Amino acid sequence: MKNSFGTNVTLTVFGESHGPMIGGVLDGLPAGFPIDLEQIKKDMELRKAKGKISTQRHEADEIEIISGYFEGFTTGTPLTILIANNSQHSKDYALLKYRLRPSHADWSAFEKYHGFQDYRGGGHFSGRLTAVIVACGSICKQILAKKNVKIGSHLKQIHTIEDRSFSQDLSVLDTQIDQMNELAFPTLDENAAIQMKERIEQAALNKDSVGGIVECAITHFPSGVGEPIFDSIESVLAHALFSIPAVKGVSFGEGFGFASLYGSQANDSLESDGSFIHSRSNRNGGINGGISNSMPIVFQCVIKPTPSIFREQDSVQYDTKENVKLEIKGRHDPCIAHRARIVIDNLCAFALLDCWMSKEARSTFEEDLVCK
Repeated sequence: MKNSFGTNVTLTVFGESHGPMIGGVLDGLPAGFPIDLEQIKKDMELRKAKGKISTQRHEADEIEIISGYFEGFTTGTPLTILIANNSQHSKDYALLKYRLRPSHADWSAFEKYHGFQDYRGGGHFSGRLTAVIVACGSICKQILAKKNVKIGSHLKQIHTIEDRSFSQDLSVLDTQIDQMNELAFPTLDENAAIQMKERIEQAALNKDSVGGIVECAITHFPSGVGEPIFDSIESVLAHALFSIPAVKGVSFGEGFGFASLYGSQANDSLESDGSFIHSRSNRNGGINGGISNSMPIVFQCVIKPTPSIFREQDSVQYDTKENVKLEIKGRHDPCIAHRARIVIDNLCAFALLDCWMSKEARSTFEEDLVCK
């Protein structure tokens, strides 16, 4: 029963959706790093529910750092962040203790925790805990930013409406990332954003929900990071990303599009300017053999439709094993992709920082080597 992740820097997440607070512990951070609290607040703001396209549960999400931080800097000891829960409507879940909500973790939670789990609002399985990931990941993203690494995402698709893809031109991509990081509903095409919001609102009116695809890009990440097999960049990122509730698919670069290509189309041709090697395309998403190659790392995450919908559904009463009808009440998102994008960005920052630390630990003992 493990709720920690990481090797060199680790993240532990704790708390429940309707408990007094949620929190996280970052261990292994370098000492003496200045934390920009305003940047954390900005990231938390991007995750907040807003308007008709999100849940009406509104939390302040004010963070409190209670250890590992002193006089504006990290101390190098475990850094603990707490976030209070102030807007619980636990009574909305009183009748759902044993009535399983389709496609939620209710069924599997009973099988694992035998009824001792906090079922209110999904408990420990709730997307509420992604607030902790955003706060802790924001610190990791700040550390990477000091090394000129940029991370950003946009909504590639909501239901059947698509945005255009990130540019493969590095200078254009850097600008796009900066632009997306300023938007609460990030799309490269403004018309796509209008249509996507309308589709989400229509789903809500129909007592339904929709899913989407988030495309993330990372630029200026160093080459040579990652391991060939079990700790490849793809393996570590996928491990982290699949811990986000509602993420049901992750693909890198061309992803599943490779299936319809010939090798001559799929390969990234290489060229050199005399000093640096780069590829003319980036279908492999900045990763070869599990190791970063200095090209932008690009991946996509599929976010399933929010399982909490207000339509009547078929279900089962767990304690009696009776077939029942279920009609969910309460406050729920008709789509969570636009709120999940900052979760993806910041958890990606944590995972990449951890991978980079592994390379740096080894490179200390390789500094005198000459390339053969």
